[in-house]
Amino acid sequence: MIRLLPTLFKGLLLVMLTVLVTACSGDDMRDLDAFMAEKRARPGGVIEPIPTFKAYEAFAYAATTMRSPFDRPVEVRQVARLNARSAVKPDPNRPREFLEQFTLDSLQMVGRLERGSGVWALIRDPNGGIHRVQPGDFLGRDHGKITDMGVGFVAVVEIVSDGTAEGWVERPRTLELASP
Repeated sequence: MIRLLPTLFKGLLLVMLTVLVTACSGDDMRDLDAFMAEKRARPGGVIEPIPTFKAYEAFAYAATTMRSPFDRPVEVRQVARLNARSAVKPDPNRPREFLEQFTLDSLQMVGRLERGSGVWALIRDPNGGIHRVQPGDFLGRDHGKITDMGVGFVAVVEIVSDGTAEGWVERPRTLELASP
């Protein structure tokens, strides 16, 4: 009896597969033929034309002498006080120094160096380079001039546009020693 079960199981499986295959082999596809005939009888649609391509217009930014929208604005009281002092403007004939290609916010003071009577502040640029600076050197895009240095800071005075056609004001800024 036990030997008979595997052959019985195989036979039963063979009969079931035969029934399944013959059930799916009917030639009655009238409903599918009717559906296809209905779709073919409908009139064809109109395909919309491809939209026309609009050419890109290049924009030239001409506000390079104005204050950057990302810088802190100069207060009105401060502008009036600074305008009363003197007419300040940057020197266009002065040769630009290396650190003037970076914004002041992207520069970091990372140390101080003393050798003999010389004292320098060490400034890191965004590319990772370390530079020695001292009072009188320029840095930042807004004509920043180093006016003073201490153990943990570098004082810079920038010359920025006051928003008028040819007006400039001095803006004091400070670079503090970056924490490790």
